[in-house]
Order: sequence, then structure tokens, then C-alpha cells
Amino acid sequence: MQRQNWEQGVAVHALLDLGLTDLAGRLARDSAVHQSPDGRLGTIGGERGSVNCAANFEGVVHLGLTDVARRQLDWIAERAPRAADGTLYHVLDAPEVWADTVYMVVPMLAFAGRPDLAVRQAEGHRQRLCHDGLYAAADNRPRLWGTGSGWVAAGLARAIRHDPALAGPLAGHAREVIDACLAHRRADGLFGDVLDDPASFREANLAQMLAYAAYTGVTDGWLEPSYAAVADSLRAAVEPHVHDGLVTSVCGAPTFDRPGTSAEAQAFHLLALAAAPAASGGG
Repeated sequence: MQRQNWEQGVAVHALLDLGLTDLAGRLARDSAVHQSPDGRLGTIGGERGSVNCAANFEGVVHLGLTDVARRQLDWIAERAPRAADGTLYHVLDAPEVWADTVYMVVPMLAFAGRPDLAVRQAEGHRQRLCHDGLYAAADNRPRLWGTGSGWVAAGLARAIRHDPALAGPLAGHAREVIDACLAHRRADGLFGDVLDDPASFREANLAQMLAYAAYTGVTDGWLEPSYAAVADSLRAAVEPHVHDGLVTSVCGAPTFDRPGTSAEAQAFHLLALAAAPAASGGG
């Protein structure tokens, strides 16, 4: 599937977790080919995103491209646009804080050995966007976007996987987000695009994101084993919407404001699959 730079990174995460390291390396190498002079990985054309590039960091480290990785880390840690308290802006040309950023940068910073910055970004986004465990899409878009909460839950879980010491500052909030989302499950086991709006369209990728986070939390010991069964049920609810290998009824590319398909939904289906056996004994 055609991919933007964050989708390239999440696809690499799925391939790494599945053990398909050769294929992951091929995708990661292309993000290095498209590294911009400022250090952002996978930039193609008029890319206005400031942080989506960071999802590619794990892949280039896996390839041993240390100088490429150093430039990406320097961009996120030092030079990307940010608020006075250090919270990163999602785009280059506006002071906007987005929930998506949590997945892009918090695991990357944990993986890079910068847990201090990982916690700072998680907390800065929580303060601005979180409402009783659910996340607004951005500080200028207050709707409680299901996928936004999914980005946060999955991002915190992946960060703790990379650095188990982060369970202390991050696991409680990750569980809060998972539980708050689960309270809004619909009768079919899925969610609305806007979690507290019954009229919003059915959205399946949040179920996959939460399944990945829950399986990971069980495996890593910061969630009770009972959450594995919850994750199983979330994956089961998605299955009727997989057709010819495509996960449907998700926020669809390229605008993500209506049902469709996306590379990120494909990747999260695989991330949940890869996380499942360790958490549920082969489930």
C-alpha cells in the first residue's frame, strides 16, 4: 500500500514485531533515502509534518544507520518546533499539539535511551488533550477522537516495551486510556469515530490499537491477565470487517475523516497479531 512517513514507520514496527526483519529493513532503508536535510525521515514532497518522521527511527537503528538515526533524534530532541514547556508541535507551520504525536515520539525517545524526554512528551500531551482518559484529536480540534486515544494507548505501551522502567510514570495513564475507551464500546464491539457521539461512523482501528496495547501490557506485567481476553474480543470484533486482506470500516486515508482503508490500520492489525501469542498463550 502507498504510505506516508508515519505509515511507513508503523508498518516497519509491525514487521519487526512479526520477526520479518529483512522486509522491515527494506522499508526502513527507503525512509533513510528520503531523509530531509533537517533530519526528518521519509519526507516526500511538501511534507508539513514535524514529528511523523520519528516513527521510522526504530527501523533505521535496526539497519545500523547510526548517523541517519542521530540526525532524526537531534531533530526531535532539540530542533523540532515546540511549546515553551517542550511539548512538540505536530506540524512545522502551526503551534498545534496532536494526539498522534504520542505514538510517533514517545516510543522513539524510549528506544533512543531518552526516558526523560519520553515522559515529558507524554505529560505535555496529557495536560493539553486528555479529558477523563479520552483524547481530543488536537488542541484546536476538541472532539474526542477514537483513533487519537488509540495512538496514545499504543504509544505508551510501545514505550514501556522499549524501556520497562517507564511503567512507573506511564502505565497507569495507559490503563486509564484503555479503560476509558472500553467504556464507549458499541454493541458490535467496535467504537465510534468520535467516542462520545453515537451518530459518528463505526471505526475499527481503535479496537486493533487497544488490542495491541492490552496484549503488550499483559505480557509486560502492567495489566492484569484478564485484559488478554478483552484484547481477543476486540480483534474478534474487527474480523468481520476484513475483506480480501483489507481492514475496512477504519478512518480512511488520505483525510481520515470518513470510513475507508489505510496503511496504518493494516499495520495495527499485524501489530495486534504479533502481540497476541505472548499475552494469551497462542490466542
